[in-house]
Amino acid sequence: MNTSETERLTLEIERLNNHKFLRVHDSYLKMMFYQLLRGISFGLGSVLGATILVSFVGFWLSKIEFVPLIGEYAAQIASEIMEELPEDTR
Repeated sequence: MNTSETERLTLEIERLNNHKFLRVHDSYLKMMFYQLLRGISFGLGSVLGATILVSFVGFWLSKIEFVPLIGEYAAQIASEIMEELPEDTR
């Protein structure tokens, strides 16, 4: 290895050490806080996404009348949801 290769390798190692990923994970507390925030955001996003998906599926299934079991069950769920809503949001 000659001098220029060593200098280039040194520069690349310095650049890698200054990367955001390594700066965040240089401390155990920073890493735990980062992972906590990741977990909270993943959980919240999953719950909100599933709620929206289930509500759309329930709404569309309540409109289906040619499938008696699913249509009646979805209509019952929709009517229970509508009962829980305040009067001004219906």
